[in-house]
Amino acid sequence: MTLIEKKLNRRSFLKVSALAGGGMMLSFSWLAGCKPTNEEILTMPDEWFEINSYIKIGENGAVTLFNPNPEFGQNVKTSLPMILAEELDIDWKKVFVEQADFYPDRFDRQFTGGSNSVRSSWKPLRTAGATARQLIINAASQTWNVPVEEITTSMGTVEHKSSGKKAGYGEMASLAGTLDAPDPETVNLKEIPDFKIIGKSKKNVDGNKIVTGKPLFALDHKVEGMKYASIVHPPAFGMKLKSFDKNSVTSLPGIQDAFELKIFKDDYGRNFFDTTTFPVIIAIVGNSTWEVLQAKKSLKVEWEKASDSTFPMAGRGGQNREIKVLGGLENSSTHKEKMAEYISKPGNIHRKDGDPETAFKQASRIIERTYSAPFLAHNTMEPMNAFADVKDDQAIIYAPTQAPELIRQTLSSSLGLPVENIQINLARMGGGFGRRAYSHHLTEAALISQKIKAPVKMVYTREDDMTAGVYRPTYSATYRAALDANNNLLGLHVKAGGIPESPLHANRFPAGAIDNYLAESWQIDSNITIGAFRAPRSNFIAGAEQSFLDELAEEMGKDPIEFRLELLKRAETNPVGERNDYDPKRYAGVLELVREKSNWSNVPSGIARGVSAYFCHNSYVAEVVDISIKNKQPVVESVFAAVDCGIVINPDAAANMGEGAIVDGIGNAFFGEMTFEDGVPTKSNFDKYRMIRHNEAPKKIEVHFVENNEAPTGLGEPLFPPIFAALGNSLYKATGKRLYEQPFQPQILQIENLNM
Repeated sequence: MTLIEKKLNRRSFLKVSALAGGGMMLSFSWLAGCKPTNEEILTMPDEWFEINSYIKIGENGAVTLFNPNPEFGQNVKTSLPMILAEELDIDWKKVFVEQADFYPDRFDRQFTGGSNSVRSSWKPLRTAGATARQLIINAASQTWNVPVEEITTSMGTVEHKSSGKKAGYGEMASLAGTLDAPDPETVNLKEIPDFKIIGKSKKNVDGNKIVTGKPLFALDHKVEGMKYASIVHPPAFGMKLKSFDKNSVTSLPGIQDAFELKIFKDDYGRNFFDTTTFPVIIAIVGNSTWEVLQAKKSLKVEWEKASDSTFPMAGRGGQNREIKVLGGLENSSTHKEKMAEYISKPGNIHRKDGDPETAFKQASRIIERTYSAPFLAHNTMEPMNAFADVKDDQAIIYAPTQAPELIRQTLSSSLGLPVENIQINLARMGGGFGRRAYSHHLTEAALISQKIKAPVKMVYTREDDMTAGVYRPTYSATYRAALDANNNLLGLHVKAGGIPESPLHANRFPAGAIDNYLAESWQIDSNITIGAFRAPRSNFIAGAEQSFLDELAEEMGKDPIEFRLELLKRAETNPVGERNDYDPKRYAGVLELVREKSNWSNVPSGIARGVSAYFCHNSYVAEVVDISIKNKQPVVESVFAAVDCGIVINPDAAANMGEGAIVDGIGNAFFGEMTFEDGVPTKSNFDKYRMIRHNEAPKKIEVHFVENNEAPTGLGEPLFPPIFAALGNSLYKATGKRLYEQPFQPQILQIENLNM
């Protein structure tokens, strides 16, 4: 069965050869059938020649590069092609970028998440670009009958200087596409000082399309005969569908059908990203979004409490294991009571250095603090949606998803179709933050299409997403420090947990810097669905850890930055243990850089200043926040950030992404909160779920990058976790009150005489 129409001219071909270790497949003729953009038409060559799965070159030298990873605003659609273009050695002005759809046999790891897109693609994409460049050189060598080693390239031209022969890549592309790819181990990659594109700021390749409203999102997609659908889910966690009256809506204008939708087969072993709150829902289908949404209001439905249940989860070796789902209706008030109970109990020990028990027994003074944070909703600006067109023998899905690979098997099981008959086309996402790694909305749309035997666009309302979402868990962490009579640190103990997971990272700083160290965890089961939220677990534990270190520094009479640097020096020169997962020298480097850029010791009048630093996603970030108090409210004046994420591909875009993470973190720290009453989320839209507003964003943000030649590491998430503590520490300097619970704003409102 052919899912994609392939139009091949006389020079097109199909030649598949794997790049050893890189997972890339060479020379796919499907690229020749791609519809050109308006920009491409202006300089459209008569023929395209596929050099490898990422690159096609026209006879006039125009180059199209394919971005393999889903794009949700972090700019991979620009940065990943920049890596290709660098090693291909072409003029960026001649480059067109296209979003590749999901083709796992042709592209490796088409997943966006974990701040890992650039990091995981760094070597494979460089190799792909360099291999294509070598094929151009080999073609020139054959054409001119000159030695390969005498040929050079520059900005899309190939040259043999001693003979004076010179040509554009387009002149060699036809022959290059027919040659065998060289062994990737023999291909020479550029030296870092020779980079011409990487490290230079390039505009977002979709920027013009975004601001002019060009169709980039699945919500823009329409086909002839398409229907519209919406879902109705139980009103509370711990409830399930009992019955509904189909006739209460099918008689309404424009409504075609209403039916029960069961997302998974009973025996299907779900993977971790098959998370969905309610696997049985109601679908309403009609002729327009408006008519469907009106019908939702009229639907007569009965719900009932769900009892404990289980479902199969795929484990290692292909064996399913049973996962228990709790019945009952949960409340945020009882959550707090349970968490307080677990804090007082012994936890599960994950790391123990030295003799922490003795250290605490011998302490002259013990500092103990507990920090907590609530559930958070993702609130992606584009609501969850998907287009599906399912026929008897094939399915085409067009949707915003971070992880197409992780939903393909689910679609196959639920639809009863082979995976090779399911095509997932990748739309640009209006935000992800981890939410769209859970792609049950694709399965829902596909099952609806299969049921009605027509293409369908399924769209969540904001209320659907916020009340049946995949939330950031609620967390708590207790830190204890043992001090001797001279205020020396004898030991440190952290016990962290949450509902339904712990945020503990036992081997991160300050582990490795303290002789006597104990790290414990606990967790409480829940039927509230949780999942990855920007910098999972780090987004809480960083704030707790760095707030405690600040308070500890004050108790010890030390400057907050100096205290952290002392600990890092110990970890560098005489580390404790062998499982420390950070480089103390690079960690110290961002603290030193942010101290310099913020002019740390020279605090302006009327400003309160706080600092924080954290390591996650293989990157190091330190942040300083300056706030003032105006009209009895804190105002974030400035944020200074120092980042070590290795080589920065696109500096302006990287800084923009850092700024976004900082603003996002400040908003969540001040306002973010989801609570539950008898299983019902208490907030269903932005009238109650408070988001940061434009006038509450920092007046100035500076993002500074450490310059080094380390391979790129994460960037989309690492600037998010440290902002919570940097803000909290600055608020303490401004108010004299330590804040141990998020969100901060309700506590700030209780502070009397709030002035500086």
